[in-house]
Amino acid sequence: MLKRVISAIVLALILIPLFIAGGRAFTIAIGILSLLALKEIIDLKQSHSKIPNGIVLVAMCALFFLVIYNFDTINGIPGVVLAILSFVFLLPTLFPYKKGDYETKDAFYLMGVLVFLGISFHSVLVLRNENLYLLCYILSIPIFTDIFAMLMGKWFGHKKITPVISPNKTYAGCIWGAIFGTIGPTVLYYFLISNQNIVGILLQSFVLSVISQFGDLLFSKIKRENDIKDFSNLISGHGGILDRFDSFLFVILAFMIWKGF
Repeated sequence: MLKRVISAIVLALILIPLFIAGGRAFTIAIGILSLLALKEIIDLKQSHSKIPNGIVLVAMCALFFLVIYNFDTINGIPGVVLAILSFVFLLPTLFPYKKGDYETKDAFYLMGVLVFLGISFHSVLVLRNENLYLLCYILSIPIFTDIFAMLMGKWFGHKKITPVISPNKTYAGCIWGAIFGTIGPTVLYYFLISNQNIVGILLQSFVLSVISQFGDLLFSKIKRENDIKDFSNLISGHGGILDRFDSFLFVILAFMIWKGF
């Protein structure tokens, strides 16, 4: 428990100043976080076959570019990059060293991972550049949801939702998590951003809180499929990047879709 608290404090001391300052340092930091998340995905043993080191290097360079580049100024660049990558990832599958090595399913798997991580982490930079408080609001949704789902699940939860995937998650925890994950962030939005259209923000917060829990369950399923407790041991007592940011990645993607409509 002590290691968990200490590592959380150290992480906060590193990330919070970068988060507040923004600019190039924050951009690079988000790019690095995306690469660490990619490594955790590539290190999964059951989800895919062995991916050649050369392909991994190309994927990391491409992801970093997709995350940090300002696509608002050049139309079509992400699509061109992904189109090129599709050939780069797929063509080597024609020349396997032996059966069971890098295959087409692994190439498509890697493409899907790049799209998901690239859009998610790039969206963090887009929101930070648009409005610091708006990103704080989005970050608060999985935080409120996770904390109160855990607490209420321990105190009042009995009936499990998916014992095989996540044995600690209960219906009571999910319901209370959604309630506090709606009210808490909405209060922050009211005082930090705007006091207009609060009913709409309540609805938005509720939907994003529910999506946060689905994201958490999905990443728990990935860990169960790979027989691991954490994606890595990068953060002592907390696991890896994807262990800490799993729900948030889904929330920010959902918010960008919501915002687009």
